Amino acid sequence: MVEIPVVDLSDAINAKKLIVEACREFGFFKVINHGISRELVAMLESEAVNFFELPQHEKDRSGPPSPFGYGNTRIGPNGDTGWVEYLLLSSQPQLMLHKPHFPTIPEPFWLVMGEYTSAVRQLLMGVLDSICEELGIGTALSGLIGNERSDSCFRVNHYPPCPALNKIGFGEHTDPQIMSVLRSCDAPGLQICLKNGSWDPVPSDPNAFYFAVGDTLQVMTNGRFKSVKHRVLTNCIKSRVSMIYFGGPPLTEKIRPICSLMEEGEESMYKKFTWSEYKKSAYKSILGEDRLKRFHKNKNN
Repeated sequence: MVEIPVVDLSDAINAKKLIVEACREFGFFKVINHGISRELVAMLESEAVNFFELPQHEKDRSGPPSPFGYGNTRIGPNGDTGWVEYLLLSSQPQLMLHKPHFPTIPEPFWLVMGEYTSAVRQLLMGVLDSICEELGIGTALSGLIGNERSDSCFRVNHYPPCPALNKIGFGEHTDPQIMSVLRSCDAPGLQICLKNGSWDPVPSDPNAFYFAVGDTLQVMTNGRFKSVKHRVLTNCIKSRVSMIYFGGPPLTEKIRPICSLMEEGEESMYKKFTWSEYKKSAYKSILGEDRLKRFHKNKNN
């Protein structure tokens, strides 16, 4: 086992350095002293559990996702499956107009989710500001998340107890957005892939948040940060609930390496593309595929 980097946000000076080091080495780190109340997290977890305990035919009334809604077993449009059911929803208040389409998601869930995603968005923006300050690149990252047109989303995964221990609950993949913020209950299962290709279990810590570098941030740092491949294995005794905030840029945002980060003579490793183009490409792929491969530059470009 490799010890996951732990960032204490109460120590702002050291936090900046540790975050950047973790993004370079692991693409993943744990944050403590984050300022989000345990009561808020517990309220949303409770609402999520209440939804997943509904009869199957009731949950099915809020799905299948297109792209938002309830999903069960099937992950994406290309045949990937897992031992998981989930809710995928927009985290932007102005896009909450889809609520009437999900009749079995109660109003308290929406209210608590709005408060939770707002708090996590601010937490993520603070972490991204720390990265920018440490790298000396202004506020190039947090502004994309704070933008009212930010294409961020929120996902709640439920992994029921599984008769087969260590069955794949959610297959290996990277997240396509800028950065993801994960909170899970006290059940184990999450693993990250290390540079040597081995899988390292992430110890459960219901009081912390985990941050994962996404493909978009890998491109924006021209490969200095690596999006982390991760997966979830099942547990035969306990169910697992995880809540993930995916911080995405506006759909029209052009994704390219940040100029002020580039050294003299350094060339971009990637072709230019918009977030919309990459998002469409990523969601057409299968889990485990190198989604950035088709956007890599080569000698003939």
